[in-house]
Amino acid sequence: MSVAAALTLSLLASVTVTLWWLWFFVRRDRHPEPPKLLARTFGWGMFAWLIAAAFEASLGNLLASTLPLTLLLVALLTAVIEEGSKFVAATTAVTELSFDEPMDGLIYAVTAALGFALMENVTYTLGFGSEATVWHALVTTLAHALFSAPQGYALGGLHWQQVRGPGFGSVRGWVLRGLLLSVALHFAFNSLLTGPPGVWPLLALVAVVALMIGLASRYYLSFEAHAREHGPSPYFLETQAQRNTK
Repeated sequence: MSVAAALTLSLLASVTVTLWWLWFFVRRDRHPEPPKLLARTFGWGMFAWLIAAAFEASLGNLLASTLPLTLLLVALLTAVIEEGSKFVAATTAVTELSFDEPMDGLIYAVTAALGFALMENVTYTLGFGSEATVWHALVTTLAHALFSAPQGYALGGLHWQQVRGPGFGSVRGWVLRGLLLSVALHFAFNSLLTGPPGVWPLLALVAVVALMIGLASRYYLSFEAHAREHGPSPYFLETQAQRNTK
């Protein structure tokens, strides 16, 4: 197989994996979002990767260092830059009328994250070849979606009146906690993945992944319960009625 053919197959594999995960997460939405808005958010996620890559390139000599403390600093800065970029991409949907229930926060955060992951996988394939693409696409695509789950939960929680109650603090604090948790998970994952090999780091990495899966599952189940209890929003019912009359 030629190099060009191998790269093409690798890129197609990355796209397939990304779209599969997008379907996996979006299918949990009882009141589906407009495909155009999902596509736009996905596109913003792809653009967010370009912004994050530019900021990360500015780290300069830090990226080439092998000192343990410097590696940790790079892992932290990378987590802050990438999660911040994905968060901004997800918030482009917040002001839309279609953003009308808590589940939407998770849907758009994950959609932006998967757009981000696709661009990362594409550039990784073009830069390092097709040999390492499969494992990179399988690992990082799901990881980016799980990293973004806490900030998606926080965005979705803006629809809850209880968010402004005494037990939850301010809306700004609610969103900030979600973003910080996303950064913390990303930082822990990167630090363990790039750290020295061993049984304990591997077990810690498995524990972090299990925590991310558990959090994402809990968030989805909470918002599904909310959707069942309160039903679709008036805006969703109106748009569905308009589609049925066409």
